[in-house]
Amino acid sequence: LELRGEAKGRYDIISPNNHANMAQSTNDSFPTGIKVCLSKKGDDFLAALDRLAAELEKKAVAYRGILKMGRTHLQDAVPITLGQEMGAYASAVRRCMKRTRIVQRAIHTINMGGTAVGTGLNAEPAYIKAVARRLSEITGETYRTSQNIIDATNNTDAFADFSSALKNAALVLIKLSNDFRLMASGPRCGLNELHLPMRQPGSSIMPGKVNPVIAEVLDQACYQVIAGDLAVTLAVENGQFELNVMEPAMSQAMFESLHLLTHALDTLHTRCVDGITANEEICRDFVMNSIGIVTYLNDVIGHHNGDLIGKECARTGKSVREVALEKGLLTEDEIDAILSTENFLKPTYSGKVYGADEKGLPDGLTPPAK
Repeated sequence: LELRGEAKGRYDIISPNNHANMAQSTNDSFPTGIKVCLSKKGDDFLAALDRLAAELEKKAVAYRGILKMGRTHLQDAVPITLGQEMGAYASAVRRCMKRTRIVQRAIHTINMGGTAVGTGLNAEPAYIKAVARRLSEITGETYRTSQNIIDATNNTDAFADFSSALKNAALVLIKLSNDFRLMASGPRCGLNELHLPMRQPGSSIMPGKVNPVIAEVLDQACYQVIAGDLAVTLAVENGQFELNVMEPAMSQAMFESLHLLTHALDTLHTRCVDGITANEEICRDFVMNSIGIVTYLNDVIGHHNGDLIGKECARTGKSVREVALEKGLLTEDEIDAILSTENFLKPTYSGKVYGADEKGLPDGLTPPAK
């Protein structure tokens, strides 16, 4: 009206409902608006994941020669390199990116033109055909009109998928940050395998104490994301008949989760992962003093003898090398070759088993079919 030089409120000339909002309903425009925003904010989230994954991949290369103890059930397992661990974290983050892209594509299916219940009442047929194309031109992304607009109006499971991808990313990130916290525990009475950048004094009562606060920041942001996913889950299942009226709660939870995760990821990347350093000596000492490395002797002395060595080590506090030599199962040259850094970094099967026949198999066994 102002552009035409008319007075505000002259709805007899241009009506908000009859003209400006012709063929529109909040039941199709509101969810479409949410999807456009989720897609844009999702790009920011993906970029933050990519930056973290790239930094972890750099660490994987830098630490590929640092031997450390692998752990299962929080118990000593067999050696692994710190680089391999970092590479595994990067792989998990990349997988989060793949999930997010999949759900991002799904929310490009819209119900615009469905109006009240998805039947298209009062909407021009040409509008319904053109709206997705025009929206694609405006946003630079590809939007499609749903093949069943009624379904797309009354079901919001696409939002559950999107929120679930954020929750899954949060779970991966919690695992990653908690591993960092454990590896950095100490410095005297914990693992102390990693040094995390010191960002603040850790205690008002204990001088010299420094806490892994950046990893803890990420954890707490992720907990909120998990809570948000529950809110979305409950809201999605609470639609009735031709409309789900809980979309405001869904959008609030998803946008908050995207905001929290995107910023927490960048905080972890720039204020923690970027400055991580390894305590290589301690990592190696854990490996050489571990009972778990007896597993490397299995294909030479057999599992039973390895079990005896492990129990003797646990009882006496002696090393695997010491006990194996005392029992006369291997010579010094043999055990040093097996428990060498090269073999730890690139474990191989020797084909030799104590008490084996000429085929390298225990007496009485036949080789498996190829």
